[in-house]
Amino acid sequence: MKKAIVILGLLAALEGCTSGKAALSHGNYYEAVIESVNRLRGSPDNKKAKAVLEQSYPLAIEYIETGIQNDIKADDPRKWRNAVKGYEKINFINDQIKTSLGAMRIVSQPTTRFTELKEAKAKAAEETYTEGITALMKNTRDDAKQAYFNFQEANNYEPGYRESIEMMNQAEFNATLRVAYEEINASTINYGSLQPVINSLKRQFLSFKPASQRDTVPPHQLLRIVFNGYREDGSAKTTTSQETLSKDVKTGEKKGPDGKMQDVMTTVTAKITYYRKVKSSRSASMVTITDAATQGVLQSETVEGRASFQADWATYTGDVRALNSSQQSLCKAKETFPNDRDLYNQSMRNLEANLERELKSFYSRY
Repeated sequence: MKKAIVILGLLAALEGCTSGKAALSHGNYYEAVIESVNRLRGSPDNKKAKAVLEQSYPLAIEYIETGIQNDIKADDPRKWRNAVKGYEKINFINDQIKTSLGAMRIVSQPTTRFTELKEAKAKAAEETYTEGITALMKNTRDDAKQAYFNFQEANNYEPGYRESIEMMNQAEFNATLRVAYEEINASTINYGSLQPVINSLKRQFLSFKPASQRDTVPPHQLLRIVFNGYREDGSAKTTTSQETLSKDVKTGEKKGPDGKMQDVMTTVTAKITYYRKVKSSRSASMVTITDAATQGVLQSETVEGRASFQADWATYTGDVRALNSSQQSLCKAKETFPNDRDLYNQSMRNLEANLERELKSFYSRY
């Protein structure tokens, strides 16, 4: 057992060294540093990990800083956000090395960029805030969504930056599709409410409020769900079918002409009668979505919820040995009867599920 543990440990160490060396050979200097530091944390004297860290560390720092400066010179629109990521990587390397005794022996004073990171975050906040203003001025829902995330990012870089929180709220308001909905029961059945369906649709940038609830802000769309009723078969219908069965079965043994024992086979027969009882139900609703400003119909369709009861059993006459295992199981089954309450509940659950699927599909575009 101890030998197996040692072997697994050696394999893990070898794999770590190999992955770090591979990252270095492919120019992934940052990954090579992290891999070698992690290996040295568990094995401070690992020679291969030391060699990888010694080679990759200066290359990683140079590569990151060169990338930052190149973005700034090229006036990349994300230059300061990229700078934040770069300086965070350098500082992360510092933190990792300082928690690895083996790595500290190779890089005793790792580079940090805390001052540069602070300055880059301030500029990144300005960069994303300005981008948010530009997006918001385009006056479309999609651009308002982008503006919301820009202002949120600016606030993350520098909490309270300018009016980032107020602008986030404004952008979210502009990006939100407001839907006034009403639910109408056009039947004599007190089915309850389809409110759970509406609740399942709510998410950021999509607001649903009852049409009866007066709002100072007019809706963009009107959603109407009309429950048209529930119907079920008057009684269960039973159908039957018959099948004649025959099978050769072993009934004994006898000695053959060659002196060897042979099976004695006998043909057995049976007649089986199959029964199937079914009863179905259906609930239905009409969904209409209109544009509040133009009254144009955006969606209009009937959505149903169907449910059914089915019971199968059988009887037979003749020799039971002619039946296979599934036929024997059917003959052991008893006649059962539908539960109307279960049919109704299943039908309504299916109606809700279908309504939810249809409405989520429609509003997935917003």
